[in-house]
Amino acid sequence: MILHVKEAKYLHEYVIWLRFNDGAEGEVDLSAELEGDIFEPLKDIQKFKSFKVDPILETLAWENGADLAPEFLYENMKIFV
Repeated sequence: MILHVKEAKYLHEYVIWLRFNDGAEGEVDLSAELEGDIFEPLKDIQKFKSFKVDPILETLAWENGADLAPEFLYENMKIFV
């Protein structure tokens, strides 16, 4: 199955709640992923919070061009049952 982010909500700090097309949902902490030229600006919490679910890529994306593969998000998501 090809994974797609269907819904995302900012929770706190660098933690985002996600729901995927297979029905899985949970939280992902991206605080350790904000390295490198494209992600460094997202350490500014206001810029980080400005993510959206890109309708074409079907994953998290930011205005500066940063995005994360849905597979990466899925693998790093903490699922709560």
